[in-house]
Amino acid sequence: MHDDRPFLAAVLGNPISHSKSPRMHNYWLNKNQINGYYIPIKVELGDFEKTIKSLINLGYSGVNVTIPYKLAALEIADESSKTAQKIGAANTLIFTKEEKIYADNTDAYGFIKNIKSKFPDWDPKKGASVVLGAGGASRAVIAALLSEGSNKIVVLNRTIEKAQELKIEFNNKISVESWNHLNEIVAASSNIINTTSLGMNDETSVPINPLSIPKEALISDLVYTPLETKLLKLGKDRGSKIVDGLGMLIYQGVPGFEAWYGQTPLVTEELRKILIK
Repeated sequence: MHDDRPFLAAVLGNPISHSKSPRMHNYWLNKNQINGYYIPIKVELGDFEKTIKSLINLGYSGVNVTIPYKLAALEIADESSKTAQKIGAANTLIFTKEEKIYADNTDAYGFIKNIKSKFPDWDPKKGASVVLGAGGASRAVIAALLSEGSNKIVVLNRTIEKAQELKIEFNNKISVESWNHLNEIVAASSNIINTTSLGMNDETSVPINPLSIPKEALISDLVYTPLETKLLKLGKDRGSKIVDGLGMLIYQGVPGFEAWYGQTPLVTEELRKILIK
């Protein structure tokens, strides 16, 4: 791309209007005085690959990919990172000068970075981790925990068959328990991570007995609307360490921004406040 042309990137999904990524990346573009744009694009089912090729032809540097196209993003890539391969999905695509597609998954990076930004001494090797949910987000969390050396990961999902599939995908490096055993599993865990959508509204929450939450545990909820979910409130009342999901969203965006725009953005409290609005 010529120096006088803006750097272009986007986020693709369906739905997409809820995404906070455009606000975040355009904030960084403004702060770094970069001539560029980051836009949301709603992609209809069946049009994903065609849309990607069009953006390459238009000179885009790359895109973020969200639901429901993370699996397709990995499938159409010419090359992919080991992390994306382990997770089986991509959330970041980088378009090369040769018009090739490089796929990465920065969710795992964002998850770890978010926790360590608040608790630098956190070590997932100490104690067991329980992961609630068996969807795409849980794959990223499991891959992140394994990369950090965690040797005991228990996955609970309301549909146990889906969790069993994850166990096979991760070569039996994780164990699976019934959702009915939630409280006893949590009571024996050092890290409690919610990757489900439970807690996104007042009607739903993780059905956990507050007394089963160890006071010394760390609780991370990937939900960031609301910022403090019922699960995090329970943890805070118990005196546990709590980490909201907004930081993961922010940190997962850093590697993509670096690749597309050539500068490392800063994660600031000002940005958090802008994204909370």
